[in-house]
Amino acid sequence: MKHYETAVSLLRQMELLGITGNVITFNILLNCFCRMHHLDFGFSVFGKMLKLGLQPTIVTFSTLINGLRVEGKVAQAVKLFDDMVEQGHQPNLIIYSTIVNGLCKIGATTRAISLLRIMGGKGLAPNSVTYSTIIDSLCKDNYVNEALEFFSEMRSKGIPPDVVSYTCLIHAMCNSCKWKEATRLFKEMVATNCKPNVFTYTSMVDALCKEGRILEARHIVEKMIQVGVEPNIFTFNSLMDGYRFRGEMDEARKVFNSITKKGIEHNVISYNIIMNGCCKAKRMDEAMAFFQEMTRNGLVPNVSTYNTLIGGMSKIGRLVAAQELLEKMCAFGLVPDLITYSALLDGLSKHGHLREAVELLHVMKSSGLEPTIIEYTMLINGLSLTGKLEAARKLFCTLREIGPQPNVYTYSIMIKGLCREGLLDDACELFGKMEVDGRLRNSCSYNTMIRGFLHNKDITRAAKVIREMVKRGFSADASTTAMIVDLFYSDSMGKYFYELVQKL
Repeated sequence: MKHYETAVSLLRQMELLGITGNVITFNILLNCFCRMHHLDFGFSVFGKMLKLGLQPTIVTFSTLINGLRVEGKVAQAVKLFDDMVEQGHQPNLIIYSTIVNGLCKIGATTRAISLLRIMGGKGLAPNSVTYSTIIDSLCKDNYVNEALEFFSEMRSKGIPPDVVSYTCLIHAMCNSCKWKEATRLFKEMVATNCKPNVFTYTSMVDALCKEGRILEARHIVEKMIQVGVEPNIFTFNSLMDGYRFRGEMDEARKVFNSITKKGIEHNVISYNIIMNGCCKAKRMDEAMAFFQEMTRNGLVPNVSTYNTLIGGMSKIGRLVAAQELLEKMCAFGLVPDLITYSALLDGLSKHGHLREAVELLHVMKSSGLEPTIIEYTMLINGLSLTGKLEAARKLFCTLREIGPQPNVYTYSIMIKGLCREGLLDDACELFGKMEVDGRLRNSCSYNTMIRGFLHNKDITRAAKVIREMVKRGFSADASTTAMIVDLFYSDSMGKYFYELVQKL
């Protein structure tokens, strides 16, 4: 029974009746005020204790330190801890654990670890909660190896890891794409009879889905239901995202529809996942229907929502709709980011709306976003596709001089444009300059150059680049392979090309 207000009232009646309280009485009053989130009253009581000559006990300090931690005043809690030690009071396990927890919450993990070592030196054995707190903090700071060391340390001291320590590590492993290690920890957890909670199961579902192992993820969901752990919206979102990743939108929609049947409400992430899948499948009317549904249900679209829809509209050439979404986004007070502008810029460039694309670059700059080489590459591609090769070359040369520096994909786009116009010597020269400029050729650049030569019937140079590509450990992509196969079966050039490749 937590009737703190009643307790405070009784203690005040005692005072009115002239009954003088002792340290225990004041500690109870302190605890009540801290639990009621009236820290200022708590410290007034502390001050009164000192005036009456009552010596604070470990319980007094423990109560105030925990009250400060709960209120997020960790710096003040640490100062009170330091003052307490200076005055000769020896902190107990509860106080150390409280301070460790507070330090971890503000990211001062190093100080927390230092206190953990001091605890051990004073004969106070940290428990699983203390270790779990530090493991969680290290995982959040991406110090996963250090977290594993602490995990091993706690087990070597005979402290059984709890659900928190296992879940933190499993989640960190999933975030680091260490799926096998995450699976190993999960199996170990179950084998040691440490029961996974909804967060543990959800981390595993998310990891399996990201690896494309959707059937195993589904099995995990079924297993958690069997053992009485109910999946939450995050579990279902992960499962839905797994189907989206595999392009199985009908299955993703089944999961989406099943959520409400289980009495769980969709959140913005749920709608963003299903809309993203629709956009990738070019089912834009369906995506917009979900968009309208989420707003009817009182959910507020975020930047990611608009980025998904703008990107989808831009890819299929519905540029007016994409621009209207951008305007609507801004009208609702959302600030477009680099992804927003890139999606629209790509659509404008590929569909020949170059004036609008250039204007959008200026809008980006005026909003404080500096275009990267990715956005400039999109513009170069657009210029090349629409026959404005000289403008593309001019922009490319400008970038080489003043930046941002073209990357391997910028070079490949430029080479492709030159080959399209039959300027093979210029393309070959640029292909050679790539590595001089510090841009190592990759599969994309090799395949672009080979296709350029084959398209223009320059079989000799195509064969040489194929040979070099193979030596570098790269292989032909689907488009290049199709062109090579067609050439082998060609009556006029097939035999010559085969003999040429054999000689090289």
